[in-house]
Amino acid sequence: MNLLVMASTKGSYNSLRPEAEIYISLAQNGYNITIMTQENGAYTSRFLEYNIKLIDTDYKKKIDLKIIKNAKKIIGEENIDIVYATDSKSLSNAMVSCIGTKVKLVAYRGTTGGLYRHDPSSYLNALNPRVDAVVCVSKSVQKHVSKQVFTSKKNVVAIYKGHKTEWYNQGKVNLEEFSTHKNNFNIAFVANVRPHKGLIYVLQAAKQLAYIRDIHILLIGEKISQEPYLSAIKNSGMSERIHTTGYRNDVPAIISACDILLHASTRKEGLPRVILESLACDTPVIASSNESSLEIIEDGINGYITPIKDSTAIAKKIEYLYNEPDILKRLSSNCKYTIDNKMSHEITIKKYINFFNSIF
Repeated sequence: MNLLVMASTKGSYNSLRPEAEIYISLAQNGYNITIMTQENGAYTSRFLEYNIKLIDTDYKKKIDLKIIKNAKKIIGEENIDIVYATDSKSLSNAMVSCIGTKVKLVAYRGTTGGLYRHDPSSYLNALNPRVDAVVCVSKSVQKHVSKQVFTSKKNVVAIYKGHKTEWYNQGKVNLEEFSTHKNNFNIAFVANVRPHKGLIYVLQAAKQLAYIRDIHILLIGEKISQEPYLSAIKNSGMSERIHTTGYRNDVPAIISACDILLHASTRKEGLPRVILESLACDTPVIASSNESSLEIIEDGINGYITPIKDSTAIAKKIEYLYNEPDILKRLSSNCKYTIDNKMSHEITIKKYINFFNSIF
């Protein structure tokens, strides 16, 4: 099968890996793959290693005549069977490129919300009639997309973007770099912060836990050193034990060195990659009760679920695990099972192959 992937691959190696490894595994399973993406991406050398043809493409506009011309040429010359577009700008260009061809156009959808029948911009996205099928990153995304499409002819499926636990065998960072150490109770929070990431509730929980002197919180990501977070850290009673790291390209190694991960998002997300990374690193997760998190975290098995926007519930679960090291150890021992048996890369590839075969 001949597959044209239209996708942006900007980002760190870790962030790209779950998606990029799909294309590599498809190539290993006999697919002839061409990818239109940035040639200076972190995964370029690995694509070329597996004979994936790469066409330098930078998606800056929703309609780019040069990109469309190149894509049409590739579709014809490479006898493309499926065009797979993974973000809004690549998808809108793919739609125009596929007009007048018999190629199947498959869109990827990685988030709930933002796609509505009443919104005209949604018709430059997955609701466009030229889109034959939509691959959703989770069941919660599939549920949302299915409610918006007008016809049953548009195939909407959920395929988890799986991981391999072996990807995360790089070891643990030395926490002394962050002014803590492994004998403390270390908590990770990871996000390029926006209000819906729920950091303010994490900091409110920290204030309730300030009396526990060996709890440390590592805030990993960008846009954390701003208001209202700076004031919340200052007023937490444990400001000297809340450490901001800024952007890091070794997030899994930091999470692996911590006791738990907090994921306090206040609204629906597709399938939080950081939760999967944490489980692959044997680090249990305390997550807010978003639909997507509920697909990954089994309460009391590999972590705990708390109500959305409930800082007290977060604090109580942290306090519980701090006081119950045996429970924490049991949760940790269950983490990789979730990846290996439910969210594995191997399962993902089988489902992609079956799905691509099914749309003809």
